[in-house]
Amino acid sequence: MQSKQSGFTLVELMVTIAVAAILLTVGVPSLTSMYDGYRAESNIRSIQQAIQLARNHALSYGTRITICPLSSNTCGSNWIGGFSVFVDNGTLNTIDGTDQVLLDVAAFNSNDYIDYDQNTITIGSDGFISGNFNSGIFSYCPSSQSSDESMALQLSVSGKSKFATGTVTCS
Repeated sequence: MQSKQSGFTLVELMVTIAVAAILLTVGVPSLTSMYDGYRAESNIRSIQQAIQLARNHALSYGTRITICPLSSNTCGSNWIGGFSVFVDNGTLNTIDGTDQVLLDVAAFNSNDYIDYDQNTITIGSDGFISGNFNSGIFSYCPSSQSSDESMALQLSVSGKSKFATGTVTCS
């Protein structure tokens, strides 16, 4: 008596692999675009939350708060490398012995771009942004400087922020 063997034939397996390859070829680029959109939204929201934290702390404790990317405890200009939010009691734009770090935001994806025209954001005890500031826009562009998934955050002199609409590009 012969027993019946079960399984896939080589032809069935090759057809299945070919169909899977075609589906992946079509689907992966759209998944990459979707991932870029999620990454942009997540990161621009983390910037907004850091600004809200700084403003709330400045108002609650009546102190000056600085937000900036740090390089050797001094404010720099590389926003893509992450940034810090700190109580700035001592020398302005420098973390020294009298300052307290409230939040460190880790570096963003090195393939992305962040465009912001200021090196620092300093929020006074009244919750307003001090210095030579009228308004500013954080632009976050995943993977390229003019990605369709780019997002922007508009910051007003009052320290409040909102998501900007329209075409977003990073330089």
